Amino acid sequence: MAEVSITINGRQFRMACEDGQEEHLMDLARELDARIGDLRERFGEVGDTRLTVMAALTVADELGEMSARLKRLEEELAGLRDAHVATADRTSITQTAIAATLTEAAERIESVTRRLNQTIGGGSVPLG
Repeated sequence: MAEVSITINGRQFRMACEDGQEEHLMDLARELDARIGDLRERFGEVGDTRLTVMAALTVADELGEMSARLKRLEEELAGLRDAHVATADRTSITQTAIAATLTEAAERIESVTRRLNQTIGGGSVPLG
């Protein structure tokens, strides 16, 4: 376990974290400290505890909004996946129908060509 010294709202704290997470923890502390600083500028000196609670509530609010947004995006993604599957199924059916139609047309053309060859003098000048 690593230990990191962070400063939030002018106070130093010694925090433990997983090895390799030190910089991430320091970034989080800087973000929280900046939020508290912004709140202090907007509301003045309302007490350290109150500023910390206000900062925590703004973070919790953002987290809630992001969670709701993530849920909506996951639902939208699921809908898009379903639409993609349905489109792929329709495409496959259409391709099969086109292939069958082309095969049928080719067979009809070959049949007409055979009849024409038979009609034109016993096939001395074959068509196709």
